Amino acid sequence: MSGSQLWDDVDFYFSSHLAPDDEVLQAALRDSEAAELPHVNVTAPQGKLLQLLAQIQGAHAILEIGTLGGYSTIWLGRALPADGRLVSLEYSARHAEIATRNIARAGLDGIVEVRIGPALESLPKLADENPPPFDLVFIDADKANNAHYLEWALRLTRAGSVIVVDNVVREGRVADSGSTAPDVQGTRAAIELIAAHPRLSGTAIQTVGSKGYDGFALARVLA
Repeated sequence: MSGSQLWDDVDFYFSSHLAPDDEVLQAALRDSEAAELPHVNVTAPQGKLLQLLAQIQGAHAILEIGTLGGYSTIWLGRALPADGRLVSLEYSARHAEIATRNIARAGLDGIVEVRIGPALESLPKLADENPPPFDLVFIDADKANNAHYLEWALRLTRAGSVIVVDNVVREGRVADSGSTAPDVQGTRAAIELIAAHPRLSGTAIQTVGSKGYDGFALARVLA
């Protein structure tokens, strides 16, 4: 059995027992597939991890940078109380349209807001609104801007908030200090910012699964 097939089988086993997709989540994936969205959504176990992190946080406010078809948004939104708020930023109007339908099908349109446009334009506007601090931030957009997104996440959170940065391993390419690839450079900048910033304590974890070899960074805001 190949390594990738084994990873798929293990993911399926974990998903079926610990993070089973219901009809709403399955429909979100089907609609994303039918619309030919990129196959870069989180897996079910990853979605469940995000949900658990939000629940452990007791999150009332979540910021997501990168909506895609809304699959991870649904996992996160289900962790919020009825008076919670989730703001999700999506570059593509087409992706946002599909995500909005999926979110509404999940019954989360009352607490989830999808904002369209480049995140580095949406984030300053969001900050100008002076919202209550976000308890959890999930960064899963263009990797070249990871460090910039992380800096904005710091401005929009509080001591004790959690920041998750997805896809930081890049099939091991993150270890290549000589890489000129924008996604690797942006990811390395984010990792080094977590390491150096006095307001952050974090780590990064390598993962394998149905999405291949990658990983995520997890950071806590200290002050």
